[in-house]
Amino acid sequence: MPGNNYNCNPSTPRSRLERLLRERELRRSNRFLHPIEDGNRQAELLGNDNFLTEGENFGLSSEEDFPEGVAAAKAFADGCEWKEGRNPKQRLLVVANRLPVSAVRKGEDSWQLEMSVGGLVSALLGVKEFDARWIGWAGVNVPDSVGQKALTKALAEKRCIPVFLDEEIVHQYYNGYCNNILWPLFHYLGLPQEDRLATTRSFQSQFDAYKKANQMFADVVHKHYLDGDVVWCHDYHLMFLPKCLKEHNNKMKVGWFLHTPFPSSEIHRTLPSRSELLRSVLAADLVGFHTYDYARHFVSACTRILGLEGTPEGVEDQGKLTRVAAFPIGIDSDRFIRALELPQVQEHMKELKERFAGRKVMLGVDRLDMIKGIPQKILAFEKFLEENLNWRDKVVLLQIAVPTRTDVPEYQKLTSQVHEIVGRINGRFGTLTAVPIHHLDRSLDFHALCALYAVTDVALVTSLRDGMNLVSYEFVACQASKKGVLILSEFAGAAQSLGAGAILVNPWNVTEVAASIGYALNMPADEREKRHHHNFMHVTTHTSQEWAATFVSELNDTIVEAQLRTRQVPPLLPIQVAVDRYLQSSNRLLILGFNATLTEPKDTLGRRGGQIREMELKLHPDLKEPLKKLCDDSKTTIVVLSGSDRSVLDDNFGDYNMWLAAENGMFLRLTMGEWMTTMPENLNMDWVDSVKHVFEYFTERTPRSHFELRETSLVWNYKYADIEFGRLQARDLLQHLWTGPISNASVDVVQGGRSVEVRAVGVTKGAAIDRILGEIVHNKGMKAPIDYVLCIGHFLPKDEDVYTFFEPELPSEAPPTVPRPAAANPAMTYVPRISTTKSGSKAARLKKQRSLSTLEKRATVHGIGNAWRPTLMRDKMSLHEGSSVLDLKGDNYFSCAVGRKRSSARYLLGSSDDVVTLLKALAEGS
Repeated sequence: MPGNNYNCNPSTPRSRLERLLRERELRRSNRFLHPIEDGNRQAELLGNDNFLTEGENFGLSSEEDFPEGVAAAKAFADGCEWKEGRNPKQRLLVVANRLPVSAVRKGEDSWQLEMSVGGLVSALLGVKEFDARWIGWAGVNVPDSVGQKALTKALAEKRCIPVFLDEEIVHQYYNGYCNNILWPLFHYLGLPQEDRLATTRSFQSQFDAYKKANQMFADVVHKHYLDGDVVWCHDYHLMFLPKCLKEHNNKMKVGWFLHTPFPSSEIHRTLPSRSELLRSVLAADLVGFHTYDYARHFVSACTRILGLEGTPEGVEDQGKLTRVAAFPIGIDSDRFIRALELPQVQEHMKELKERFAGRKVMLGVDRLDMIKGIPQKILAFEKFLEENLNWRDKVVLLQIAVPTRTDVPEYQKLTSQVHEIVGRINGRFGTLTAVPIHHLDRSLDFHALCALYAVTDVALVTSLRDGMNLVSYEFVACQASKKGVLILSEFAGAAQSLGAGAILVNPWNVTEVAASIGYALNMPADEREKRHHHNFMHVTTHTSQEWAATFVSELNDTIVEAQLRTRQVPPLLPIQVAVDRYLQSSNRLLILGFNATLTEPKDTLGRRGGQIREMELKLHPDLKEPLKKLCDDSKTTIVVLSGSDRSVLDDNFGDYNMWLAAENGMFLRLTMGEWMTTMPENLNMDWVDSVKHVFEYFTERTPRSHFELRETSLVWNYKYADIEFGRLQARDLLQHLWTGPISNASVDVVQGGRSVEVRAVGVTKGAAIDRILGEIVHNKGMKAPIDYVLCIGHFLPKDEDVYTFFEPELPSEAPPTVPRPAAANPAMTYVPRISTTKSGSKAARLKKQRSLSTLEKRATVHGIGNAWRPTLMRDKMSLHEGSSVLDLKGDNYFSCAVGRKRSSARYLLGSSDDVVTLLKALAEGS
């Protein structure tokens, strides 16, 4: 495929599922064949276990600072080979807020670095197919250029690339917007109510700093990016980064992963910058979350807040699909299992067993944070002791609470609260020789932690809200011999993965947690073994390395799917070419839609100007002057072709010298003349009243919906209603229509993005355009053939036959039609001629024309009665008058869909603002 660095054999699996399964088997076979090489690679980077320092596990170095895991996988299946002269490993740029390195300045140009081996590094080391580099902030302020150069050089040896942020940016971006706004919101704590950091007054400055910091990260990525690289962005600190990267290079492979929960749309919509952040994330090719719940919340937010289409694949915006999926992270389970065999770990285990001999050991390992539910855990343990007097001397709770953000008043208050509860319980239930709770405000080194996991009987995780919580995984990995019980909060992401083997609890329900503690301590051995086996198999299979490889494998495959999908999207209109052709022609026809084409861009959900104001269609103010110039050009004929009724077009275009075609071309007039109808003489409209009753019923029961009654159609619109409720109501409405009012009526039901329209059968813009052309030719006494056509609109798929009407290469067998009857009404018949050119023979083109509209054919064939007789355009129009009107060469026809990437038009324009640009250029030429 264009732009790829791979040559794929024909045997490569073609379907997405086949490719991903093949990729998965390839990764597993490679790891089985090269285990020694993988171990050497880790040893080469880390040197020895001296890097395994305190705070490296379960995100103890602060969940805000380090993502829980990063890595990548091959780009295609094993049928692909890398081009000669290139590194056989795909480059991976891992972009996170913090580098996995601690930097301490030792002199003007010297630095001491220590690598942190947490989820970030361990996930990457296990995937040898990639050449990875880390990009992030080093966590220190380096204002001088000498220090920056020295640190950059030192970090390069660790495959790290620094982003230098000054103190003010760090304060506003990191301490302010990230930790004070996004982090509490994503954990359901809401926006800050107090005036800390002057939240409401400084919100905009914090958000500006957030965008500036993200742009600084993007600048570093651009500097080191090479074609074919995969860029993996991490966490809520960098939600703006995918947009920054794609604006610079839209062919860049970009993935974004969130390591925290993503809140429900009702929570997220309280964020002032909600729309900007969502659209920025949607610029990525693949968006990943820990659980399906978080992914579902994200899609729902995009649907309800942005008004976009949510699909099983992800979020779709005018043909551009951003894949959204769940990728539960894991741990390097082998590292924990191997550690249990180490002498120092065995020694720790022996000491702990002796220290707590005769007592069951319960364990909690958390950061000292509001979301971890430490007070709830301790209160539940207190209630258990109150209700089970026989356990008071037989059980002990070891709580490791790692301090974090100690300078923040809320965290200081939490620390005091926990200390107070622990002291009260120990004073109440303790003795001179033993206390029920051992509380430590510190982290443990890796070996001590593994030993503690191994001797624990019951692990207690009571998070009030947690992205994943890998403590539960680490506990399971170390329980091969003990087979202890895991009590896990249902609000932790890990509950979806380990829920079958764990005891799930609501941490807010202290009584339930206390009862679960008793059940776990008394659980029979066979049940403990079954539960442990289930969790152990999951933890050892879904490792951090597998998580990383799966994400990037999916990202690569998403690019393949996107390239296939892009082939079906029309290219952008070459505006200068269209203008040049316009200037070279002598008789031009411009067919323009109205709504979303000549109007101002609107907020999809009607918030910017209000629903009432937006329902009143108004001409874009920047188009008034260009349209007047074009209308005054004697070589140019303009037709506004719209589904709106006549009064709307009169109000907006009554002062221009142009043709107006209302209700999909069923009514026509030159602005200096009177309205006339192009409708067939025999048209049955008996169905209108019954359909109107159904539309009224659903309008009453769907808040903010409305319907329009036109002369040839009825439209029910739920654009401003709740998105999901509107769709449900639309499905119900359609069911009522098909089983009742229109079950035997000759009507077409046209479904728009947020609307349902019922119109007389065959009423389309394409079916009316031939009759409209005939009237124009007769009125103007046109002698020279039309040699340039520009057709622009935001038309429904049903009406896009107006684009194909002028196509020289339209297949003659395209629309199946009934045999052509004799002309029932010559005044309604028009046979345009397309001259013989290089585009095809004259005979072939004549096959493509319509002497009767689809509506007329069906009306004649079905013998529709004379229930409603329109006034015809002219009574004595010659059958072949104006037959030489078209002399189009293929390169003088420009059909453009506005804002619809799925279209039969030749070209695409992004919005009505692009239409303004085009018409201004044409007007200047005129």
